[in-house]
Amino acid sequence: MITTCFNADAPWKMRFRIPVTYGLEIAAQSPSRGLVLSNRSGVYQLCGWDVTTGQLTQVTATPEGVYQRGTLSPNGRFLYYLEDQKGNETGHLVRIPFTGGTPEDITPTFPLYGSIAFALSRSGNCLGFLTYNQGGFALYRMSVAPDDSLGASKKLFQSEHLTMSLSLSFNGEIITVNTANESDTMHFRVSAFDGESGELLNQVSDERASIEGVKFSPLPRDTRLLATSDVSGVKRPFIWDIRSGERIDLALDELEGEVEPVDWSPDGKRLLLRHFSAARQRLYLYDLDQRQARPLHHPDGLSLYEYFSPDGNIYAHLESATRPMQLLCLDGETGKQKRVVFPTDDVPPSRPWKSIAYPSSDGQMVQGWLALPEGSEPFPTILEMHGGPDAVMTECFSPRAQCWLDAGFAFLSINYRGSLTFGRAFQEQIRGQLGKWEVEDMVAARQWLIHQRIARPDQVFLTGWSYGGYLTLMGLGKRADLWAGGMAGATFGDFFIAYEDESEQLKAYDRGLMGGTPQEKPEAYHESSAMTYLEHIQAPLLIIQGHNDTRCPPRSIQVYEKRARELGKNIEVIWFDAGHGTHDTNEQISHQERMLHFAWKIVSESRT
Repeated sequence: MITTCFNADAPWKMRFRIPVTYGLEIAAQSPSRGLVLSNRSGVYQLCGWDVTTGQLTQVTATPEGVYQRGTLSPNGRFLYYLEDQKGNETGHLVRIPFTGGTPEDITPTFPLYGSIAFALSRSGNCLGFLTYNQGGFALYRMSVAPDDSLGASKKLFQSEHLTMSLSLSFNGEIITVNTANESDTMHFRVSAFDGESGELLNQVSDERASIEGVKFSPLPRDTRLLATSDVSGVKRPFIWDIRSGERIDLALDELEGEVEPVDWSPDGKRLLLRHFSAARQRLYLYDLDQRQARPLHHPDGLSLYEYFSPDGNIYAHLESATRPMQLLCLDGETGKQKRVVFPTDDVPPSRPWKSIAYPSSDGQMVQGWLALPEGSEPFPTILEMHGGPDAVMTECFSPRAQCWLDAGFAFLSINYRGSLTFGRAFQEQIRGQLGKWEVEDMVAARQWLIHQRIARPDQVFLTGWSYGGYLTLMGLGKRADLWAGGMAGATFGDFFIAYEDESEQLKAYDRGLMGGTPQEKPEAYHESSAMTYLEHIQAPLLIIQGHNDTRCPPRSIQVYEKRARELGKNIEVIWFDAGHGTHDTNEQISHQERMLHFAWKIVSESRT
């Protein structure tokens, strides 16, 4: 079985090459035009989407691909995105015609910056965008004339505190941002500013909880904002009228788990809600007049990125462990599938995932996704941790996971402490002590796998990318005797160095997670640094790292590798010329094949 996995036509390589297309949005004023992110060229690029015919026109052509989703002007004439340098997520916002052309730098006089939030008002008369650099976080507004000419940018707000997403009212007369209450917390409030003067109009917050604005009503002169709060212990939606200050929390007591608001219907009378339970999601429609939610009858396996189209239909992404992601058009009243927007290629037979739960060291139940290969138990086993930590692993079509299954490995991906959608207490327990409870959950997962006779005790491997890579290093160092090896991608080895080199956004994020800077919390950063436990590592370690990564900067791994070699550790580091991961399909296959060689060599040696 394993020898065929290295063939050029191995099924897992075919799965990697199945094109993936994210349907990002449809132009509000020109519903025949849409925007997608697709890797049909072999690298993720932004494409114009003819909604009527389904035809795609590639607009961007960066060799390393586009790392962030863009946005489409409401009139459908321009695509906006951040143009960076080889995936370093630092550059300038640009726009490019829907039909293609030369990118236009819309902030040519600005120093280089990062931007994870930019949007146009629904009328298309202005653009709002957030930047971050050494000066902190800044909110700008730029007018857009009917002939699409751009006005001068105007700064409305600046802060050193972590500032994330923004929302614009119909004509951009109000702009909201989500900002951390203090520099050492991850609790957010929503601040609303006058779109012309920058005057602070109103704020909403909940004590010792987090509030996040989502989207304004789609109607002119309507100042209601759809938002979410976790003050109850789980996320719940509410509507906040910024002018009057009225807040209406939606009564959804019948739904256990978290409920997030997603979108307004085009007439502003209904809301699209996303309900999470045990890392599975369902969509609901909430009628604002009747104040009642009802479930939609959509297919199982929805992924993220649902939205209403201008004609009232719902577009949603569907996938499972055995079926690649598809963009579906759903009926806006019932949720029933109307059509598949972008049909996918034939898929090699793949192994299913199933949801499992196990108790951690303190009794806390942890959810995960388990998949088993053909053959008899026990198996060599891959224990995967997702990135984040503010993320969640849902069932998905994962060529990486299927590669391991093709090779005879069992596979378990866990939603460790810190993951989203399991409640505020579960998410926040790791703060100030990163790597403690997550490793406890990893160790408990290993014990569960062995108790269930799924895993061979001497052949359990850790793996993950980004924060999952960090947890791989932490697990290998803190519980060195438990693991056969570790494979980490796009990660960091020394917390202090990473903080010095990373982007301002990540510095602010780290301060929120850790409760302060490395100078303010040196002991906490020391205990949460993988470098602290490096001398204890016994198992071989493979790291795959990007030269241009600003989230997990390369110097941290360079120092970690040097120290590991001085200590005589079995470590290999593979470098690639991109940022936080690669969007090149062939390079992804190369990285996965290297990981497979690494793990199989260890398994083979343990059997001789």
